[in-house]
This record gives sequence, structure tokens and C-alpha cells, in this order.
Amino acid sequence: MQLTRLRVYPVKSFAGRDVASARVRPWGLEGDRRWGVVDPDGTPVTARERNALLGLTAEPTADGGLLLAAPGDAEPLRVEVPIGAAPIPVGHSRQREALPAGDEADAWLSERMRMPLRLVWQPDPLRRPVNPAHGGLPGEGLSLADAGPLLLTSEASLAQLNAWTPDDVQPLDMVRFRPNLVVDGEEPFAEDSWTHVRIGGVRFRFGEVCDRCVMTTIDPTSLARGKDPIRTLAKHRRWDGKTWFGVRLIPELEDGAATAPRLAVGDEVEAC
Repeated sequence: MQLTRLRVYPVKSFAGRDVASARVRPWGLEGDRRWGVVDPDGTPVTARERNALLGLTAEPTADGGLLLAAPGDAEPLRVEVPIGAAPIPVGHSRQREALPAGDEADAWLSERMRMPLRLVWQPDPLRRPVNPAHGGLPGEGLSLADAGPLLLTSEASLAQLNAWTPDDVQPLDMVRFRPNLVVDGEEPFAEDSWTHVRIGGVRFRFGEVCDRCVMTTIDPTSLARGKDPIRTLAKHRRWDGKTWFGVRLIPELEDGAATAPRLAVGDEVEAC
């Protein structure tokens, strides 16, 4: 198998970005979901509630900041990392505080979403533990991703899902599932049974199969909602009252490594 696609999501629930390579940190890919959106009370706001968030983009800058853009914008908005800002309460699970990006970023976001919103930054992912219920061990940290540091999906599994999907539905794009890692392979859903996988020189531990939510029913281009893939997954991949596609992985990095290892599209993938 090979790694065929790498994607990061600089802001949780914004559109993702394909990258040729990315460094692996204990909490996931570098630059992945360290920023999030909350309402004035600190309650997280995601594309589950506000589909239009998926139409916004964020390009990382060399210093860790962002260039925010939306369809029709003449120029992107530059946002600096808010180091030194006073923390504000947020309601992400196992994350009580985050740093506010500032009034300009909040105004930009609020105008485009037509509701008062704030952009926040997670300063230390190691302080947000991976829940043991999702495969976490003591000391393992997590970005603002829902439950696991990385999500892996398989082209073979998507091909099987598209074969199951009614003929009047356009083939589903992998982007709907918001993966970080996409691999090829011949056996659909083989990833469900992995205990570990090595990609390039990095070993990952299986956390859990990923349960899928309504966000997968939003077309990533038109932002229109449909019934699939949840409708089709419910016929073939439903247990414990949920539907399932992809697996969550947790990096197993060498203690004391001087630099974060890098993954690249084309790296060999070996289940172990």
C-alpha cells in the first residue's frame, strides 16, 4: 500500500488542504485543527450546525498564523498566533480554555457567517488528553479534532461504498470524510482490523473505527445536503446505533526524537 493523499484542516470545520508532506506531532499532523470557532459564550460552532463554514479556507503562514479567505474576498485576512492573549473559556470536550484570535478575526468570521462568532487558538494540545474511550493512553494529547489525532481512510473502502450507493447519486468524494491520511489497497475496510500501521518511518496505533455524522452528507463544493453516505452506510456499515467509515490513529513517536518525523504522499504503508 501507499499513502496517496495527505490533508490538514488548519481551522476546525473549515475546508481542508491537500499537502505533499507534513510533520507528525504527538497530537496529529502539524498545523491540523489548532484553531476553532466558538460563539460568544465559548460553545464550539462547527459545520454540523453551520454548513457554510466548509466554504471558508485557511492557509497557514510560516510563523504559524493564518490567511483566512472566503468566496468573493478580494484579499485574505492575515491572523497572527495570539501568543500572550488572555485565555477565554471554551466548551470543547477536555479543553477548558483557548486563546482568542482578536477583534478583527472575529468580525471577519461573524460577517461571513451572519452570526456573532470568535476564532480561537489551542496553545498546548498535550493538555487535551485523548479519551481512553477512543483509544487514548495517559500522556497522549489531541488537537481540536473530535476524538483522535488522525483519521485514515482507504480508497478501496470508498470504492466499495460508491458501488453500494444508488446509481442516481454522484460518486462520493473522499473529501466528505475529512481524512488526514488516505491509502490505496485492494481489500475494502481492511483498516478496521489493524492494530498498528507504519507509514513511511512513523508507526501509528489503531484507536477506533470512526463513527460518521451529518457532516458527511454535505457536498464539499455546493454545500448542499443529501442523504448519502449515511443512508448507504446504514445498510452496510451500521452497528451500535451508528454508521462507520475510516479509522482513528494515534502516533507512536520515539521518545526524545530531535525533530518531528515527516510523512509524504507516496510513502509505503504497512499494516502490522
